[in-house]
Formats: sequence, C-alpha cells, structure tokens
Amino acid sequence: MLKNKVKMMIQNNETVFGLFCSIPNPLIIEMIGHAGYDFVIIDTEHAAINPETVENMIRAAEVVGLTPFVRVSENSNGAILRALDAGAKGVIVPHVRAKLDAEQAVYASRYYPLGMRSLNGGRPASFGKDDLTKYIERANEEIMVILMIEDQEGIENLDEILSVKGVDMVLEGAADLSQSLGIPWQTRAERVKEGVETIYQKTRQYSIPFCAIPRSSEDVQTWFNKRAAALVMGDDRGIFFRAARDVLASKTEKEVSRT
Repeated sequence: MLKNKVKMMIQNNETVFGLFCSIPNPLIIEMIGHAGYDFVIIDTEHAAINPETVENMIRAAEVVGLTPFVRVSENSNGAILRALDAGAKGVIVPHVRAKLDAEQAVYASRYYPLGMRSLNGGRPASFGKDDLTKYIERANEEIMVILMIEDQEGIENLDEILSVKGVDMVLEGAADLSQSLGIPWQTRAERVKEGVETIYQKTRQYSIPFCAIPRSSEDVQTWFNKRAAALVMGDDRGIFFRAARDVLASKTEKEVSRT
C-alpha cells in the first residue's frame, strides 16, 4: 500500500494544497499533479463519475505523486467502501451534522478494531500479494477520514462530532453553510465567515487538522498565516471556465481595438 504523503506532511506541520476534480478524466488528474498540487479530491457528490472511472483517476494520481481523496456522494458503507477499495487514501464525507454521522464515517472507513470496513484483497492490497493482516493495519494508519461541516446543525454539534476518535481532518463548506443559514451563495457574509471561523477554532481546540477553501488571494494568505493544515484552491471546472472566458475576452478586446 502506497504511503499517504499528505497525512505525513500534515503531521510534519506542512501546509498542503489541493483541488477538487469534477471532470471525469484521468488526464485532468495528471495535469493537476504536474501543476504541483499535493492532493486531489475526486468529487462523486456533485459530478457524474462512475466507479470504474474513479479507479482510473486514482491510478493517474498515483502515477504523478498526487494523494487521491474521494468526496463520496453520501455517508454510507457502500459509497465509502467503493472509494477506498479503488485505492483512495481517504474519503471526504459531506454534511456531517451529528456525532452519529462522524461515527458512521469512521466505522465504514476503518478495519477492526477501529471500524468494520468490509474485508477485501483488491488493488490497495496488491490483490493479495501483500500480507492481508499487515495490510489492514497499514490501511488503518494511512486512510484519512475527512468530515465536511457545512450546516448550522453541524456547527452546533461540533464538540460531539470532534470528540469521535478516528477523525483525521475537517473541511469547511461555506457554500452549503450559507444556504443552511438562509442566505444561499453569500459566502462572504459575516454570518458565514463567523461559522467557518467557529469550525476552525473548534478544530484547534481538539487538535484536529483544518482544511479551508479560500475564495480570494487574501483568504489564502489569511489561512496560511493561521497555519491551516490544508487549502483547497478551487475546482477544475471553475478554473477551466474562468481561463476560457478570460482568453476569449482578451482576444476579442484586441480584435475590437484594431477595428
């Protein structure tokens, strides 16, 4: 089983950088890796990516030295199992609102005695080439359980959620939090920013790494100064769209200026 470099870097107090990947193509993963990111989050919650493609995207990440995580569509044994058996080094579990949600995520992600992930000798265990009892020990050490707090209810229950043993990191979700607060997409609103700050402060209290999603260059500097463990710098679709739009705008402006 390959080492989880991101987990090791976080343990060494290094800040790691990643991207969401929603375009279902291993080539995109290779581009993200060669661009210098530390990890990629393959998004199966908001993107139509089939399990076979997810596995090939994870392979591409391994080739270019990216740590592959999968944001699962739901907090269920099946969704988490498919992601981990495909070779993901961790799962991002959306909409964690209560202690029971956190316990379910850990239970489904870890083998006995830390959980009850279904046993399998597939590609993460080199198809049985590795000693399977040693593999499950390594998997329990390497796999990361990352919880998304993106609802007012989740913030209200943070103490109980973060007390669950086996939570490796918390990722904020300001977009859905804004909707939970009744102000959809107002991610810069004070109430939303206060909610995200509460999540950050609570993770510090419980010594759990925090992952931020900066929405401006100023945010990047702020979270870097606060020593956030990880920063998700956007998603591939948004980056592609903005780049394509800006190229077209710059080209058409030049053409118009010539006439």
